[in-house]
Amino acid sequence: MSEATLDSRGRLTLPKEIRERYGKHYHIVELHDGIKLVPIADDPLSALREEFSGVEKSSDELREHARREALDEAGK
Repeated sequence: MSEATLDSRGRLTLPKEIRERYGKHYHIVELHDGIKLVPIADDPLSALREEFSGVEKSSDELREHARREALDEAGK
């Protein structure tokens, strides 16, 4: 675990190891008990394509599957 401290201007500098591993851009997510930094890929579209490269169903098929599961879970 690493630590980082705000400077007098309110800036937070992440340790070099963190920047090298996760990059330089982050979403800041506010939680009920703190914050979370979520890395943003340099090329988000390329990252999405890579993440879903193994998915063989179309978006329509995935949407219909999710709809059926939601209805089943709702008891309809």
